[in-house]
Amino acid sequence: MTPLTHERYCDETAHQVSLLRSVVTSGADLSATVPTCPEWSLEDLVRHLGGALRWVELMVRTRAAEEVPEERVPGAAGPEARGDAVALDAWLAEAGKQVVTTLREAGPGAEVWGWAGIRNAGFWARRVTHEITVHRADATLAAGLPYDVAPEVAADAIDEWLQIVAYVQRTVPHDAARELRGAGRSIHLHATDTEPELNAEWLVELTEDGVAWRRDHRKADVALRGPLTSVLLAFYRRLPLEAPELEVLGERELLEFWLERATFG
Repeated sequence: MTPLTHERYCDETAHQVSLLRSVVTSGADLSATVPTCPEWSLEDLVRHLGGALRWVELMVRTRAAEEVPEERVPGAAGPEARGDAVALDAWLAEAGKQVVTTLREAGPGAEVWGWAGIRNAGFWARRVTHEITVHRADATLAAGLPYDVAPEVAADAIDEWLQIVAYVQRTVPHDAARELRGAGRSIHLHATDTEPELNAEWLVELTEDGVAWRRDHRKADVALRGPLTSVLLAFYRRLPLEAPELEVLGERELLEFWLERATFG
């Protein structure tokens, strides 16, 4: 299945920023620890995302040919005072508006440095969409709020994750992802609550040459089944495999092995 359109990524980024802002202004404790990112408070998480949006905006707007150091990004640190939900919300809103405007004006083909072997603004539109979509799950967990995401966005987030893991495995020889090799070992992801046309099933094969994957309904050594949002969050290590809505069939150790090593960044 092909990625979403550039315009859809821009629309979704704006939508996800709006949803994250609603967490900030919900009255949640900004000092609360994020369960899935325990080194961060909820405010730290929001500042990370707002800074990342400004970083991407600067690189795309200036058509950066190489990575821009974060310390060169104006306003990336966020409001001076901590614990001020109003100021944090306004700062996040501005970052979201800026990056969406810049990505729309650039178009997907604008040449920009990118860290996954794709050097254009289209890469960043997709990356920003899924960065904020998944981290919003972290924020809702910290705030005790519900979380959902459009099925086509969730499915594309899994596609992108698999593409990045395969890229990291090929290009970062000392990364844990390089251990994801082995003749004939396979993982099947199966969303149980989506329409057939979405084809929300994946076969991931750990071959001697590296990770290979495709959208497919195939028997594998281990299968992870459940609602698409839950499969997404489990695959991103935001939801434990023991969650009641999930089912693991077959070699659970293989799935755990994958989750421990399929990382990047």
